[in-house]
Amino acid sequence: MAQLAKLRSLFGSAMMPAIAIVLLLVFIVYAIIGPNGILAWGDYSRQLKQRQSELRVLQAQKAALANRVKLLDPKKADPDMVDELVRRQLGVAHPDEVVIPAK
Repeated sequence: MAQLAKLRSLFGSAMMPAIAIVLLLVFIVYAIIGPNGILAWGDYSRQLKQRQSELRVLQAQKAALANRVKLLDPKKADPDMVDELVRRQLGVAHPDEVVIPAK
């Protein structure tokens, strides 16, 4: 009976450190293979490069649109741009003209 009491006492005193070690191991494993862990860095680097290339394409498109907006400013509209837009939208062109649509 005395040995059983000693065993329970030993088990009770070892329970908290065992739980702490298990929790520590869970956190270490999660830090390595979790969605934000060390192994996910390669994927994040690949996604970052992909997003940066997409950003460069979108910035180029934005610059092109900003240029078209500047050319269509009501205060000083570019006559060639206005003529191109009117001809394209209305479908008006002389038989001897060649209209090359802009992209």
